[in-house]
Amino acid sequence: MDIKFIDPIREATINVLSTMAMVNAIAGKPTVKQGGNPLGDVTSIIDLSGKDIQGSLAISFSKVAIFDITEKILGECVDNFNDTVIDIVGELTNIITGNAKRLYAEQGMDFDLTRPTMMIGNDTPLTHSVEGKATVLPFNTDAGVFYLELCFI
Repeated sequence: MDIKFIDPIREATINVLSTMAMVNAIAGKPTVKQGGNPLGDVTSIIDLSGKDIQGSLAISFSKVAIFDITEKILGECVDNFNDTVIDIVGELTNIITGNAKRLYAEQGMDFDLTRPTMMIGNDTPLTHSVEGKATVLPFNTDAGVFYLELCFI
């Protein structure tokens, strides 16, 4: 996948988590995704629809990573997938994607966004709205890992 698709979402993810949750997210090396299931325990997927390009983005958090992020955002201890955690995942997806949308627009790519769809668990295939190979961008935090999946055509 072209770096012009990866850099805006990487930058937005690092900035949003740093600002909202005081979490230092360190991006790993992008790879082509193998298999169809989510890599984390809770996942949010959102479609990006533009005049010249279509895509989708999934953010998939490990339990320990999202529980830590939620606790840092809300100041409350979290130890299960309750409605609050699910809401945080969806809101983070909206904010990260919205920030990336601005960066994509600076490159001449304009998208409309859909509402995120949520998945709990990693035993059901994650289906992107566009055909093609998904690129996975892993992130490490002090508490755990999470993954971004990008698919553009």
